Amino acid sequence: MRLETTKGPILIDVKKAWAPLGAQRFYELVQEGFFRDVAFFRVLEGFIAQAGIHGDPAVMARWRDRRIADDPVKQGNEAGTVTFAMGGPGSRTTQFFINLADNAQLDGMGFAAFGKVRDLDTVKKLYAGYGEGAPRGQGPSQALIQTKGNAYLKASFPQLDYILDARVE
Repeated sequence: MRLETTKGPILIDVKKAWAPLGAQRFYELVQEGFFRDVAFFRVLEGFIAQAGIHGDPAVMARWRDRRIADDPVKQGNEAGTVTFAMGGPGSRTTQFFINLADNAQLDGMGFAAFGKVRDLDTVKKLYAGYGEGAPRGQGPSQALIQTKGNAYLKASFPQLDYILDARVE
């Protein structure tokens, strides 16, 4: 997969053998054009870069409850691996993150990697100045992204980087 971002391309090798349900969902989202104009709203240096809340609240509302079952963790959360975010068992939908470091602590929590970024250089350039999201930090509120979309992000967090487009390569 190829993500065209405001900082340049990010190439991801999707590995169906690692997490078949996660790999299939990511492919489906790319094919549907879901990732066009989607922000990296949570970038924490030395930890992760997270995206996957659509900038149009109407589009996000259609996907919000389309959960996929968990994949067992077959590949650890090493630097460069791509994993779906989740808030507990059976809660994966559209949000994913790229591990910026080796995050083995996530393996035991059920975060199943489904791909690997070929080169982290572009990912490391993503804007990380806002830190953790609200209410724990000063970054964007995921709830407000869901309801107000990119209008909220662009007004309140203008330095965020975005996925401009995504395609299968």
